Amino acid sequence: MDETKLNWEDLRLFLAVARAGGLSAAVSDTGKSAPTLGRRMLAVEAAVGGELFRRLPRGYELTEQGEDLLARIADLETQIQSLGRFGRGPAVIKISAGSWMTYVLCRHIHAIQDGLGATRLQFISAEHVLDIAHREAVIGIRNRRPEQRGLACRKIGHVRFAGYATGKSVRPWVRVAVKTPSAAWLAAQPDSGDAVEVTSPRNALDLACAGAVRAVLPTFVGDAQEGLLRVTPTIPELSHDQWLVTHDEERFQPNVRRVIDRIYEIARSLHRGA
Repeated sequence: MDETKLNWEDLRLFLAVARAGGLSAAVSDTGKSAPTLGRRMLAVEAAVGGELFRRLPRGYELTEQGEDLLARIADLETQIQSLGRFGRGPAVIKISAGSWMTYVLCRHIHAIQDGLGATRLQFISAEHVLDIAHREAVIGIRNRRPEQRGLACRKIGHVRFAGYATGKSVRPWVRVAVKTPSAAWLAAQPDSGDAVEVTSPRNALDLACAGAVRAVLPTFVGDAQEGLLRVTPTIPELSHDQWLVTHDEERFQPNVRRVIDRIYEIARSLHRGA
């Protein structure tokens, strides 16, 4: 690796593209256009002397060399960020969750942010798990209990899924083009061949509410939509526990503690009503 050709800005952009899984997905986090990010990734690859990404039709996937570089830079990022943390909480509290929990939390934004002063909230909607240990997020909502050291967790409840539509008449399914258990379950159904495909889980909800499709949704989302009915029983193989996770050090910061407690109460209320 020719480290003289690399700078922190290039590495920061590499982190963003690697974590987002592609150029377009990293645009909002970096403020750079997709073509600019593409050129910068080629420059980083030239500097390290190897291919860091497999460029796929729907995004970027890290090679083994890319995974190694990501781990090394994430450690460096943690050291840099720690320099500004002495005696104060984070200026931005990053909250990582899947699409559906992010959807719910955004609907409760006023309750979550009340009294935080200058501290800002950043919601990171991602189907993959961000690394809280390396401060990719401050607070995360996860589908399984974390095993990493240095993390604190609290069980929220149990999530269930079912099929939803606006009536009992048969409609095509809507398939979300992401790697999730619900997408895998739908792909295995014998009547999924005519499914409408979308790239965003929220679009699946919109199409179901419009009466165009059947959608697999968490019951805390589907049951709350006026006009939607369950058209399948709950799907046992998609059920899972839900955990609220944060870094063991940062959970004692006053504003982080406030946000944790508020998110916990919001999430618990969903499961109590399920």
